[in-house]
Amino acid sequence: MQAENGNRAKTLVFRVSDENFDSVLDRAADIIKNGGTVAFPTETVYGLGADGLNPEAVLKIFKAKERPPGNPLSLLVHSREDIKKVAKNVPENAFRLMDAFWPGPLTIILEKTDIVPDITSGNLQSIGVRMPDHRIPLELIKRAGTPLAAPSANLSGKPSPSLAAHVISDLTGRIDAILDGGKADIGLESTVIDMTVEPPVVLRPGAVSIEELESIIGKVRLGYKSSKVENEPDLSEKKAGQKYGHYTPDTEVVLVEGEGKPVSDKLVKLLDNYRSKGQKVGLLLSEETAAFLSMKNLSPDNCFLLGSRKEPEIAARKLFEGLRKLDRKGLDVIVADGSFSRSGLGEALINRLREASSRKFVV
Repeated sequence: MQAENGNRAKTLVFRVSDENFDSVLDRAADIIKNGGTVAFPTETVYGLGADGLNPEAVLKIFKAKERPPGNPLSLLVHSREDIKKVAKNVPENAFRLMDAFWPGPLTIILEKTDIVPDITSGNLQSIGVRMPDHRIPLELIKRAGTPLAAPSANLSGKPSPSLAAHVISDLTGRIDAILDGGKADIGLESTVIDMTVEPPVVLRPGAVSIEELESIIGKVRLGYKSSKVENEPDLSEKKAGQKYGHYTPDTEVVLVEGEGKPVSDKLVKLLDNYRSKGQKVGLLLSEETAAFLSMKNLSPDNCFLLGSRKEPEIAARKLFEGLRKLDRKGLDVIVADGSFSRSGLGEALINRLREASSRKFVV
């Protein structure tokens, strides 16, 4: 099918199935080979891909997303042979991480080769590289014969897309094609680790945890504000794709961070306060906090449940969908529940909630 937005170019939309897989992937690969842009699912979120070694194609990504210039992209690769093309002086510990976590949700920043255009790397001498754990992008890279520059397939700064519908909403008329492969399994972007410095620096939390990384390569530093450690250094200048604001809906987001009942109590006070001012409030909640509000006879109409506090993996999968759904309701404010466990994907979940919010309360 084709989707249009005003007088802009048509965007092809393909629902990928076993029956049409080869024909759709061949057509998408031809678009990439001809310098076009294709959105597709990965195990993390949907990505917007173009030939990462073609500056003109990469520029189309920036224009489609309205992404600020100089914001570095990462490359998706199909094999170790691709690594040889785009990276040099790769440390042994980087190969150990590849062996342990690839294909998977880990982006490794390495020293780039001259073949990688400056527009792709944001004029840095390094480039983030990842091998996705998803059949569609792996086959697309293989058939196109080039690593793909592939940031998340959303308008710059907005919540990342976990469904093809999110991509259609943001980028119809801006890109050449969208491959609908269903919902992203993880729902949050990959962990990013910079291996060009010693000790390595984790620039963004994701499904590969700090503990898992350290079990393979030893001690790492944190280049983001952790929920566990205070006063980490600001290392934002080398963040792959993290130089500017991310994950922010148009509606103001207020985050209440902490554990259990104190979070629920604070949410009740905020809800009462906003309602007393005649403001329309949306709530992004754990099941436990929602049950607490129900006991208080507070059952707001605009509520999105992320799941149990004890299961941050489920909440992570739903987060961006929840932010997008609430953002479409014409609310004055979204109050987000930050009481989820920090285990597993919990650290990354809280990180994304912090990035999305303009005000934060720690209780």
